[in-house]
Amino acid sequence: MKRYLPFLIIGAVLVVVIVATLGTLRSRKVDATVPFASPVGSQPAGPTAPSPAQSAPTSPTVPTVDLPKNLPAGVSVTLEEFGDYQCPPCGLLHPELKQIAAEYGNRVKIIFRNFPLTTNHKNAMPAAQAAEAARLQGRFDEMHDRLYEHQGDWKDLDDPRPVFARYAKEIGLDLSQYARDVSGNEVQQKIDFDVQTAAARGVNGTPTVFVENRQLKTEVTNLAGIRSGINLMLARKASGSN
Repeated sequence: MKRYLPFLIIGAVLVVVIVATLGTLRSRKVDATVPFASPVGSQPAGPTAPSPAQSAPTSPTVPTVDLPKNLPAGVSVTLEEFGDYQCPPCGLLHPELKQIAAEYGNRVKIIFRNFPLTTNHKNAMPAAQAAEAARLQGRFDEMHDRLYEHQGDWKDLDDPRPVFARYAKEIGLDLSQYARDVSGNEVQQKIDFDVQTAAARGVNGTPTVFVENRQLKTEVTNLAGIRSGINLMLARKASGSN
């Protein structure tokens, strides 16, 4: 019996290692099905310094989560995008978020938060100011759309402000008020608030998307990934889960 004892010990150790490895792989497989960057109930990360814009979103690596059937009336979620108007991936994401808004209607409230990466994008701040000045006249969506849809027209200009003033005229703003607001304290305070919110929630690149305060993984920050995140959170809210 003593002769075989070392082999028995080795065999037992191998079994433990194999079981532990399978458990780790299984947990990784489960994690891979979740479109969010952190587990349910976890808090957003602490502040970090802004970094360059993220690369363009890639194909999703999570299975599609379907919209729950027989969803009760009034169940909705909030989607927040931290974006930079000069960021190319943000420009690519813009039409996909427009599609999300069209598909889900009042099931999803979309909030845009300014996170201009001024170190890399010299025109990001003037663009944010133009959008927020338009908001003060109830025309934020119109200016927001023009800035992204015509990003290529102004992103490399030495001074994009005349272009933004033309957009203001096209969407019917009072140009005198726009000229005052665009460089005023109220507009800058709104942008500063958004930037501070980004820092408090650990945002360090654009676009960054949260659904019900849960950050989507960068690799699934695209149409399919956002749908899955929304559907998952709608299902959780419909079932009474937090």
